[in-house]
Amino acid sequence: MKITVIGAGSWGTAIAGVAAAHADEVMLWSFDEASTTGINEQHVNPLYLSDYRLPDNVSASGSYEEALLGADGIIVVVPSPFIRATVRGAAPYIAADTPVLCLTKGIEEHTGKLMSEVVAEEIGNPERVAALSGPNHAEEICKGSLSAAVVASPDAEVAEFFKALLISPAFRIYTSSDMIGVETCAAVKNVIAIVCGIAAGVGLGDNTLALIMTRGLAEISRIVYARGGDPMTCMGLAGMGDLVATCTSPHSRNRSFGVAFAHGESLEDYQARTHMIVEGAAAAKSTSELARSLGVDAPLTFVLEQALYHGMSIAESLNTLTDRFPTEEFYGITSSERD
Repeated sequence: MKITVIGAGSWGTAIAGVAAAHADEVMLWSFDEASTTGINEQHVNPLYLSDYRLPDNVSASGSYEEALLGADGIIVVVPSPFIRATVRGAAPYIAADTPVLCLTKGIEEHTGKLMSEVVAEEIGNPERVAALSGPNHAEEICKGSLSAAVVASPDAEVAEFFKALLISPAFRIYTSSDMIGVETCAAVKNVIAIVCGIAAGVGLGDNTLALIMTRGLAEISRIVYARGGDPMTCMGLAGMGDLVATCTSPHSRNRSFGVAFAHGESLEDYQARTHMIVEGAAAAKSTSELARSLGVDAPLTFVLEQALYHGMSIAESLNTLTDRFPTEEFYGITSSERD
């Protein structure tokens, strides 16, 4: 069995190593020649997770045709701003019935589409597309730390295919049919993590972070519900689990960016320094658009958008949030909406 991983960043590199345990061959597609050379010659990605040695059955290519030839399954894990163009380039080499798993987290700007919806638009046959999410830092996955994730798909067989491919004693996989809930949680928690990073960066304590995370979970659940997903998904691995990991861990680029932003570093400078795309920064803009179109109040997302793109100061942002937190409900949807 051959598995192709499109995207050789940290998460793509780590998931290739996980898939290699069950596949005969795993091929990473990368646009960066340094990655392909390092993987093929030393079994190490010199740009991401450079202290992790990939299994011997993992190789890399910069050619869509070579990487996808004969693939029995495909995993897409490229930054959200580039996913449509990347998948469009790969689409001519993807067979019509090959199952595809999307690991990218985000909401497309202007369209409000989830990443699996973008992938399905470009390759067709949406029933064969699945999404994976959960509290999974690549730095820990590649070391075999105990972790878990959810694979969601409208087709149970597709979900089971990827579960069987990735499950191990150290990486537990659960399945779901709630694509909307799983992917919306995955995208919006990155926004909340940046806000937590900003709060930590200005010296606010654990009480404040707990407040932001709890209100953030309510905000995510409102968007999930309005988008047609199940709000209870927010209480699972893709919701609360991933939120906790992303808002509290030093591995989280979103939280780390929030801290740096609070200290005066711009988004552009941070991304140039770390060579990492801050998914939550893009999601702040696209989620704000989506929430407004759905008539959903999303104060954390709205305020972060203002701070990142419209010049609102850190102090004003935090003061605005204090005024915006409601007190009349907790879970994010009112009893009348649940009824």
